[in-house]
Amino acid sequence: MVTILKRKALIINIKDNVASALIDLEEGERVEISRLPGDNIIITLVDGIQLGHKFALEAIKLGDDVLKNGMSIGTTSKDIKKGEHVHIHNVTQIDGDSIVENVGEK
Repeated sequence: MVTILKRKALIINIKDNVASALIDLEEGERVEISRLPGDNIIITLVDGIQLGHKFALEAIKLGDDVLKNGMSIGTTSKDIKKGEHVHIHNVTQIDGDSIVENVGEK
């Protein structure tokens, strides 16, 4: 018998503090994910997460690095809760040589 695992999100590197959604996810949804085989954690999403967007695997404090693929992709511009959407509204992102801060906010 073949078992097919349908993942809802992906952690790329064990150092990452965010995961990327592989499908659209709903606010309040419980997502089971693991950094290593057998190391499953369950994250209850604070926000809806669109395909390809990131959510926090743990609480991330203001000014801390957001780690994806084992590297910093920016720093937080506010505290981020476990399960919260991680995007331009709460991260100062590094874009090439420039830093783009909270582009979506008005």
